[in-house]
Amino acid sequence: MRHHSGTVEVICGSMFCGKTEELIRRVRRAVIAKQKVQVFKPAIDDRYSIQHITSHNGQNIDAQAVNTADEITQLLRPETTVVAVDEVQFLDYAIVPLTGTLAARGIRVILAGLDLDFRGEPFGSMPELLARAEDVTKLHAICVVCGEQASRTQRLVNGQPANFNDPIIMVGAQEVYEPRCRDHHIVPR
Repeated sequence: MRHHSGTVEVICGSMFCGKTEELIRRVRRAVIAKQKVQVFKPAIDDRYSIQHITSHNGQNIDAQAVNTADEITQLLRPETTVVAVDEVQFLDYAIVPLTGTLAARGIRVILAGLDLDFRGEPFGSMPELLARAEDVTKLHAICVVCGEQASRTQRLVNGQPANFNDPIIMVGAQEVYEPRCRDHHIVPR
């Protein structure tokens, strides 16, 4: 069943806010509606499984690992009506025009990813994806310091805040990252 018009939906926020859970929820609802779904993830994200997207609470669904947005194009089946991509911030900029092309073909595109990197700056192509999306859902975690709403991801190195000049991409989970509010997010220069 084709959609009347395609859309781009972006789910964003800090780590541990439930982005992947929400992506999985939307994908499962599309499957219940008998839509043809394909799920992708960047191959760099091998934290839990290379063949699944997995939330921090253990929910998972099958996914195809890709290194570039072009691989999504190559793997896309003609009958697909829903394309979901987790950790989209790790893919190359070509994901931006690809999402527009897919939506123009009547495909529902669901993207999940970090809107800000560990420094608190816009992450990869996320600003462009957020601007072009029909629907944006920003989720929040709970700050581990004060319990307020967290919108930032704190990277830790040996228990201390990572330096601003550290590499942007470092795949990890609770062992190196924690959610923080604006006041408790620290990035030394």
